[in-house]
Amino acid sequence: MVNDATPAKPSRALLWLVALGVFMQMLDSTIVNTALPAMAASLGESPLRMQSVVIAYSLTMAMLIPASGWLADRFGTRRVFFVAIVLFTLGSLLCASAHSLMQLAAARVVQGIGGAMLLPVGRLAVLRSVPRKEFLAAMSFVTVPGMIGPLIGPTLGGWLVEAISWHWIFLINLPVGIVAALATLRYMPDARGEVSRFDAGGYLLLSFSMFAISLSLDGLTELGSARAGMLVLLIFGLASFVAYWLHATRVDKPLFPLALFAVHSYRVGVLGNLFARLGSGSMPFLIPLLLQVGLGHTPMQAGMMMIPVALAGMASKRMIVPIVKRFGYRRVLLVNTLLVGAAMASFALIGPQQPAWLRIAQLAAFGTVNSLQFTAMNTVTLRDLDGELASGGNSLLSMVMMLSMSLGVATASGLLAAFTGLFGSERGAATLPAFHATFVCVGLITAVSSWIFWQLEAKRRFPVAAPVDPM
Repeated sequence: MVNDATPAKPSRALLWLVALGVFMQMLDSTIVNTALPAMAASLGESPLRMQSVVIAYSLTMAMLIPASGWLADRFGTRRVFFVAIVLFTLGSLLCASAHSLMQLAAARVVQGIGGAMLLPVGRLAVLRSVPRKEFLAAMSFVTVPGMIGPLIGPTLGGWLVEAISWHWIFLINLPVGIVAALATLRYMPDARGEVSRFDAGGYLLLSFSMFAISLSLDGLTELGSARAGMLVLLIFGLASFVAYWLHATRVDKPLFPLALFAVHSYRVGVLGNLFARLGSGSMPFLIPLLLQVGLGHTPMQAGMMMIPVALAGMASKRMIVPIVKRFGYRRVLLVNTLLVGAAMASFALIGPQQPAWLRIAQLAAFGTVNSLQFTAMNTVTLRDLDGELASGGNSLLSMVMMLSMSLGVATASGLLAAFTGLFGSERGAATLPAFHATFVCVGLITAVSSWIFWQLEAKRRFPVAAPVDPM
């Protein structure tokens, strides 16, 4: 329930403001990856130990997304969006000031708290300010910068590392954040909704579960007592997840209604998203490391090699509707998941002697099938949700997407560390065989998840409309 039943037409400034917030969040999700080896050298760490910089950000976002809607209803979109911008900007300053890996990871948590609220609260402000007939056009305008961020992020990050230093991938957020904060006070409406009871108990159980499982996977490569501690933490995380499920069955308004899982397409889609994205979430982390640590590319060269992935992904979005209309979601997702897994495993063929054009073609092929996968998965997941289930289902899907990125990076870094111990040199540097084995494993993990999409109804033809944006 919204205070104003008939939303006024929003100012263009509001759409630009929300688009700027989306751009900041999406850019920061990708700009860091090409700078990880430079950060490691500056902080005296191994490049293979830098996964916590990525995990801290994505896991924090996953944990905060479920609370963002309630916070906006309780405190108003203007106040919450302003706090999000301030925290994101402050986190960026703390990242640039970090002198150790632990300090950098802690600063990324602050950044993640702000980033978690930028897209959901911004989307909510637009929804409550735009007439329903204009909402699709408004959201298309707002989300375009989200596609530009991954396109320029890796290259910009590589250029900043070479031209100045890695600190500037965070410092560039400061002037943008200041302008966005001032614009929020002027142009962001103070929209509020009916404040319902927040399922604090369920939120704490689910958040602890995500934190414990991610942290334990990240730490399972350690030896001795540290590894034993991570196993105990993993058990606690799984127990907390089960406790949340039992909690949700006995409260009136759980954090995520269990009725969502009575919808077959949603149940299959959200589980498919979780497991299929484990491999996809690890690739932006693995590819720049492969190019720099494994093949000796500069940060700028590694960043530019990510452009074919983003361009092919954007170009392929027009393909999904006619493909699904002809073959149906089940067949498309079954086959395309196998193709995504094969594309990931094919990176095991990359070596110093590979021609540049073949490497670019390989990256573009991965970008194409990966983008098709995201769009088809998200669309089939949300396709059958109506009314109150649509809001909860979209929030849970957003949380799963960020959680799978965190788990994917943790899994990939663990595999890479294990294979480095098997194939590595005396200095512990990652060797090319270690990268090759890791790509094969994440490809297999993704390919096996195709079995989940096989559970979709074979005979039913899902209605196909405009595809859901992969963010």
